[in-house]
Amino acid sequence: MRRTDRLFDLILLLRDGRLHRAEDLARQLEVSVRTVYRDMETLQLSGVPVAGERGMGYMMTAPITLPPLNLTLVELEALHLGMAIVGEVADQELQRAAQSLSAKIDAVLPEDRTTPPTGWGFAVYPFKDAAGGFRFMPQLRTAIRSRQKLSITYATADDTPSERIIRPLQMEYWGRVWTVSAWCELRGDFRMFRADRIRALKPLAELFVEERGKSLADLHARETST
Repeated sequence: MRRTDRLFDLILLLRDGRLHRAEDLARQLEVSVRTVYRDMETLQLSGVPVAGERGMGYMMTAPITLPPLNLTLVELEALHLGMAIVGEVADQELQRAAQSLSAKIDAVLPEDRTTPPTGWGFAVYPFKDAAGGFRFMPQLRTAIRSRQKLSITYATADDTPSERIIRPLQMEYWGRVWTVSAWCELRGDFRMFRADRIRALKPLAELFVEERGKSLADLHARETST
């Protein structure tokens, strides 16, 4: 089970307001007790109203009344853009509320999220990083749908620019940071690019077709096998 799906299932189990032992939760989710401990710590740090500790059990201390929502990537983009604006320009009370809301959304998103790159925490990036990634969202989405190659200028972690030609395959959301998974022609391999580090983007006239070893299915197969 994907971790985000498991976190969502944990919240559903805890919504009855009763005390739940970690052993019972682990049995229902078919994971180890240690995994439940880690997941509960994640929920608590993300602002979900869960009380308890190891060896004692866990319970929800406040109701979560919003019904489940199925958000598209565009809807999620709009939601986080709004929170980015509030988080940067509003008063401190609204800033804290926006940060808390974003953390809660991050905790329960039932999106497909494989293991994030090393060093990326759970909902730890500031809002301005997410806002910076929205600049090229329309072109990225269009290129994914039309299978259009892109020429991008990408800044590495030390802000060194790098020119790449990529085949964009899908976009992902990682706790306030958007990325695009693509086949990188420079590296001859799959790469994940943070949207907020793309400095320039130019759609190319050349379209790409499904090629063995370079498709989204191939990327998913590799992720599953690792």
